[in-house]
Amino acid sequence: MGRKIRVGIDVGGTFTKAVVMDNDTYEILGKAECLTTHDASEGVAKGVVEVFRKAIRDFNVNPDAVVFVAHSTTQATNALLEGDVAKVGIIGMGAGIAQGWRARKQTQIHDIPLAPGRILKTSHRFIDSNLIDDDLIKRTVNELLAEKARVIVVSEAFGVDDPTRENMVTALASSLGVPTEAAHEISKLYGLEVRTQTAVINASILPKMVETANMTEDSVKNAGIRAPLMIMRGDGGVMSTNEMRKRPILTLLSGPAASVAGALMYLKVSDGIFFEVGGTSTNIGVIRRGKPLIAYITLGGHRTFVNSLDVRVLGIAGGSMPRVKGKEIIDVGPRSAHIVGLPYSAFSVAEEIVDPELELFAPKAGDPNDYVRIKTGSGNRIAITNTCAANVLGMTREGDFAHGNRDAAKRAFLPLSKLLGLSVEETARRILEISSAKQIKVIEQLIEECKLEREHTILVGGGGGAAALIPFTAKIMGLKYRISDNAEVISSIGVALSMLRDMIERIVMNPTSEDLARIRREAIDSLMKMGADADTIDVTVEYEPERQKLKATALGAVEMRRRDLSAMQVPIEERRKTVAELLNLDPKNILNTASTEMLDVFTADVVEGSFLKSHKHPVVVCDGEGIVRLRLSNGVFLQTVAGRAEEDIKSFVTTNLKMTDAGLAMPLTYVLHGQRMIDLSQLMNVDQVWTLAREELVGLDPQRPIVIVMEK
Repeated sequence: MGRKIRVGIDVGGTFTKAVVMDNDTYEILGKAECLTTHDASEGVAKGVVEVFRKAIRDFNVNPDAVVFVAHSTTQATNALLEGDVAKVGIIGMGAGIAQGWRARKQTQIHDIPLAPGRILKTSHRFIDSNLIDDDLIKRTVNELLAEKARVIVVSEAFGVDDPTRENMVTALASSLGVPTEAAHEISKLYGLEVRTQTAVINASILPKMVETANMTEDSVKNAGIRAPLMIMRGDGGVMSTNEMRKRPILTLLSGPAASVAGALMYLKVSDGIFFEVGGTSTNIGVIRRGKPLIAYITLGGHRTFVNSLDVRVLGIAGGSMPRVKGKEIIDVGPRSAHIVGLPYSAFSVAEEIVDPELELFAPKAGDPNDYVRIKTGSGNRIAITNTCAANVLGMTREGDFAHGNRDAAKRAFLPLSKLLGLSVEETARRILEISSAKQIKVIEQLIEECKLEREHTILVGGGGGAAALIPFTAKIMGLKYRISDNAEVISSIGVALSMLRDMIERIVMNPTSEDLARIRREAIDSLMKMGADADTIDVTVEYEPERQKLKATALGAVEMRRRDLSAMQVPIEERRKTVAELLNLDPKNILNTASTEMLDVFTADVVEGSFLKSHKHPVVVCDGEGIVRLRLSNGVFLQTVAGRAEEDIKSFVTTNLKMTDAGLAMPLTYVLHGQRMIDLSQLMNVDQVWTLAREELVGLDPQRPIVIVMEK
């Protein structure tokens, strides 16, 4: 059988890029790009279709070989920012006088301002749940349609507990040919107002998103590809087009999510701050213990129940241009060379930069007239950018996407350095200092907010402009860094390697072990309905006691990705060196102390303090490919077998309980078997830990190696 192919497409601000990858080895077989089609009537979907066809054609892809095709999209975000939304009719429901009064108020979502001059318009009706019948539903729907509503949302108090009446309304309205959605299908959380608001925003973009989904899906089918088309979600996973037609709101911020997915799936980053540095903006996200940070989206000041990766966006990147006032560089960006179509000086021919002159200009109407560009003796105009500054200082390397012609960049810098009274190198350094200061501010915030260990924090750069900024920023902060391979298409790679994802959330007071098992099964069922292969599904269950929120996150692949891991294994000594470098220790002090068939546990004894010495035992889990899967700053572990798992897990957890002012604190617990790592770190008691561990371990050979790992 020939090789299987994965295709990933990312919609960026300037370019839409595609990668063609080998499904088994993750080798990149080809890259394609086209300009992002913001202004097309079809929206960015037109560019997605164009680059997809280009990739299939240019790299002679056999349609039968394609097992996965997915794309990120800015369509939902653009629709909301541009006000390209449908008017939404809301049917609120509640039973009786007391509940009805509160529900009427909480479901009456007024017009939502999206951007200056852009408004999501709504109409509202209310039905007493005790009086509902077919005639009342039809009359209410027709009243909303008469007020120009194009989509209907139905939201009932406690509809997440009993959706019968919400489903009754959606069934009847849909039979009348009206697109209708129930709030409980968008979120299962209590909080009627926010749940209704989330459903309203989702409904407003339904018509546009369904239209573009049909277009891209037809293009894939017309190419003879039988694999289902997947869409990137804002939380880093993918979903089917059928699921997207129900919940398009989940695609908000799918572009930034694609870059973090690339860091997780391709670069195998387990801990670090990831940067996707484009031409105009930079996305920054934190990955901790192999998971990205997640947050609810706020839109126009309105809360939603939509989860997205917590990605910070900065208006500084590889193409950002400096601004000058008098003899000072006062800022860099937010405008980039891409906005005005100027070529970078670092990518120009040095001999053509003759008699360069400095010009100040306004990139767009209303912009300040203080951005810098260079006019050559032949009348051509070129840009000075962060990328050019990095090349002047020799900070880019051969093979970096940002690496260019250093001599050309230095020639272009001459008139600016003359104005400032600085050398060319000092001028370039000043530009990068201003740019990196903006990144440093965010990095410091993330280190503090996420309680990252500074000495182990690594900056990971992706995106075409990564080498222009990350080395300089890392040097100033004294942090380690790495620039990813194929940095310029890391987001497209992230899309190509993304897995199906869904998150089930419930408000539960003091959840029982059965509650945990139930929500885990629900998450698995959800992914199975999306087409996930059962053998690939991993579920993490968490409980947030302060919010009484029980959450199950499921990840799975559409097809079983069978890779010959034995052929990819690196020697144990090489893995030991990787761990030693991560912990800043000598490899001879790293011990390989426990293992499963595919995972190794390394530890060390670290002495801290000069007088009052203390011992810490960092624990690192590494797979056969040399990828760090988990790092704990002070941990313990126990090697056992599946037949003794219940006794050993319960005993080991109990032994490592810690008394605090708030009571007994659970250790962060992980169970390893084969190549799987079961995350039980967010559970509240020993019974819950064993309940979910049992769900994963059932049916294993009693002698199969198991390792229990805990953070003290």
